[in-house]
Amino acid sequence: MREKHGNDGSGGSVANGGSAVDGGSRGAGDAAAAAGGPSGPSSPSGPSGPAGLPGPSGVVGLRERKRLRMYRDVSETAIALFLERGFDAVSVAEVAAAAEISKPTLFRYFPTKEDLVLHRFADHETEPARLVAARAEGTSPVAALRARFLDGLDHRDPVTGLNDAPAVLDFHRLLYGTPALAARLHGYLERSEAALASALGGGLDARLAAAQIIAVQRVLALENWRRMAAGERADDVHGEAVEAAQRAFGRLGEGLGGFGGPR
Repeated sequence: MREKHGNDGSGGSVANGGSAVDGGSRGAGDAAAAAGGPSGPSSPSGPSGPAGLPGPSGVVGLRERKRLRMYRDVSETAIALFLERGFDAVSVAEVAAAAEISKPTLFRYFPTKEDLVLHRFADHETEPARLVAARAEGTSPVAALRARFLDGLDHRDPVTGLNDAPAVLDFHRLLYGTPALAARLHGYLERSEAALASALGGGLDARLAAAQIIAVQRVLALENWRRMAAGERADDVHGEAVEAAQRAFGRLGEGLGGFGGPR
């Protein structure tokens, strides 16, 4: 899932089931980990598509760009305050004041305080499902997701946890060190899992497969983040992270039957 923050911790986005931080496409808010992935868990869908992302045509109009900019700017303002003073020490009213909007306006964009932070996962929530739906003929769901995760590792996508940029590490510490945010993250994972199950065809077998896939991505990303938080360098950990991902996805492919094979 591509997250929003930038591989250098500045602000872009990445993608693929895993960690997250803000912004754009590969290298942007992808900081944390793994999740399967990411719209802020509760960012409303708009005319452009889920999580405020561009629709099938890929075209985003002026009004939609302004709406997305509002999400981004308010979220970044809130995260800066939370990193400086702590999540629980900053009120929603203070965030609204700093963002120069009213409190009711803020809640129209972010239903909960936690969503101000998790918005950085915005484009990751349905990413595994999108990757599976758009995979090439002859490519299995597991193979498509494995390729994306490995690509994320190579590019230090924060969503894989393999990113040692200070801004990414700070965001992950905020996310995993705040009980309310960690709890809210579970809802994001559940929605990512449900979307993937639908892309796999629905039904019990698809839900079981989706649960295993999302769990593998989450655990891999969390392990990478744990090593980054302990002071290891991403470049030093990369080889072992790739081996672990290859091993984990290989076992998934072997155990998921038809979901591990080609279309």
